[in-house]
Amino acid sequence: MSKMIYGVSHVDREELYEILHDDERRALVIDVREVDEYTAGHIPGIPLIPMGEIAAYLQDFDKEREYVFVCRSGGRSYEVARFFQSQGFPKVHNYEGGMLNWDKEVVTGPENVIEQFDADRLERQS
Repeated sequence: MSKMIYGVSHVDREELYEILHDDERRALVIDVREVDEYTAGHIPGIPLIPMGEIAAYLQDFDKEREYVFVCRSGGRSYEVARFFQSQGFPKVHNYEGGMLNWDKEVVTGPENVIEQFDADRLERQS
């Protein structure tokens, strides 16, 4: 169950796992770390848009969708979630604890690094 921390919804490991496996929920989970961090290990199927680049794509995101942001420890993803909230996105969450807290499957390599915005690439790949 998500909880509010400093005005931002946070999901824990089990809730994120459920979100990733709930096709009806359609939440977009986005990694906001740097490319080298992502390629060293990330949650399978989720895209990477580094924190420093995500604001450039803001107008391309759908405000009706639900978003969960992931980083190494939860700090950068919290800032991205807070930024999205300030821009009128009502359904945003931070993954509490980040990848340091993830104990499920991890894959390596540049699976889905977003270098040019493409909404279809934000959808989880199976």
